[in-house]
Amino acid sequence: MSTDYRLLETLPIPTAVLRGEQVLRVNAALASLLGVPCAELLAATVSENIRRFVPEERDRVSAMYEAVARGEPLPDGPLWMRIHRADGTQRTLSMRYAPGAHPEERVVVLMDADAEDSVRRLTEALVAAASTMLRCRDERSVLETAVDAVFRQGFAVSVMHLDGDTFGHGPMRQHPFSEAEAEQMYGMPLRDVRIPGAAMPHFLEVLERRKAAFHHDMLGVARYIQTTPDAVGTFRRLHPPDSRGLDAPILVEGHPYGVLSVQGPALTPAGASTLELFAQLVGGALENVRHHETSAVRLEEVSRLQDELVARERLEVLGEAAGVVAHEVRNPLGAILNAVAVLRREAHLGPTGQAAVGMLEEEAIRLEDIVRDLLDVVRPLEPRPRPLQLGELVRRALGQMHGPPDAPTLRFSVDEAAETPSLEGDETLLQLAVTHLVRNAVQASPAGGKVRMTVEPANGGVRLVVEDEGPGIPDVDPQRVFQPFFLTRANGRGLGLAIVRRVVLAHEGSVRASSRPRGGARFELWLPLVPNRMSLA
Repeated sequence: MSTDYRLLETLPIPTAVLRGEQVLRVNAALASLLGVPCAELLAATVSENIRRFVPEERDRVSAMYEAVARGEPLPDGPLWMRIHRADGTQRTLSMRYAPGAHPEERVVVLMDADAEDSVRRLTEALVAAASTMLRCRDERSVLETAVDAVFRQGFAVSVMHLDGDTFGHGPMRQHPFSEAEAEQMYGMPLRDVRIPGAAMPHFLEVLERRKAAFHHDMLGVARYIQTTPDAVGTFRRLHPPDSRGLDAPILVEGHPYGVLSVQGPALTPAGASTLELFAQLVGGALENVRHHETSAVRLEEVSRLQDELVARERLEVLGEAAGVVAHEVRNPLGAILNAVAVLRREAHLGPTGQAAVGMLEEEAIRLEDIVRDLLDVVRPLEPRPRPLQLGELVRRALGQMHGPPDAPTLRFSVDEAAETPSLEGDETLLQLAVTHLVRNAVQASPAGGKVRMTVEPANGGVRLVVEDEGPGIPDVDPQRVFQPFFLTRANGRGLGLAIVRRVVLAHEGSVRASSRPRGGARFELWLPLVPNRMSLA
């Protein structure tokens, strides 16, 4: 029996447990409502308490209770009656019966008529808000939805978020005067205020007990406030004498997240119980957001691993083909170039013959370049790191540009930040990647266009940005341009950017492409100063 009704003792709603004519339990809320000590109610019989506190309707109430005690069906709705308190004042309340822990016991709950209606409205509003919170996909939206719902019911509300051993102000809805007064007290916007947990012991107690605290008199809470010398005075100015409050714990995955703090003269114990349950729903909605975020991260990781697997399989197939090409094409190319060298020494060749030999040599060299790029895409990369300057590789790449006839008409700019540090990397491989990246911009740019290159420190590494004024990235996923044989130009090979990606990944860096708002493409390459390990790509 001692533990059956333990929860009823702390329930903020007036409650009693009856067995026949015996009053077994009453809670503090009922004693406060009637204005007498608990012991006095327990010492009297049920009939004596009815005659004393319900004198005008004792016959009807007694008959109702006797019928319930005989085991007759419980009333479907509440029984309204006028309660006479010990001080002579009257209250209109509704009485509800419920089965007790044992067959012969009954639990009686009393609720204020006005409070019951306000609790119903509050419950309906919070249930609707809870449904909305479950559809939120970030924590801020959950908290904003929660405080909006409470504020619309006429209460001041704020979420105090626990961050380590300090509290910070989360979303809140207060009277503008209250916020201005509080910011004046702290000397800064409330969103920037950090309050040590030791200065808010009542919050810490709520989180430690994992149970809400209902304050019949908010001014009594002032004694706990230890934030600033004038905190108590400010607190008393912000809360009217009849203001009540609730501090309810918000728990996420079993860990303290913060406190839902609600104040207002119209806050009742029943409403406080509803808000405590709502704080639990807020915690559940926050858990839901975190689960969605975790699922999104895992889905992204699975997608990345699938892409890597597909890319690895593609490279394996491509590697086999490249081996055949290298064997079957390079040897004939060598013979062709040797024959070209012999023909160039022939004195009797006329202008037409010389032009034909030149064209033959140019096409053979171009084919040799394609074979070399193909092998660069698939061959294992084994970086041999040493200190180097990325800006120097960019300037060296520009010196190698001799491609299209209109290339000399392009304008180039290299902006290297003075504080750019050196990094550890394979100079040969990174020079290959930078050269392909710059050549891609040169080949995409129109005559007279400008290619801009920026080298700067970023995120613990060095970033190279290459921008051109060409047609930009096609209307596809920008990462596809790094796939072998993906073409953005009719005369392209689709291998240069694939080589760039492999070299960058071998150095544990990243590279991405995008279209510029005013036309052209932007390539951003990032490399760490010192890779954790040089992977074999």
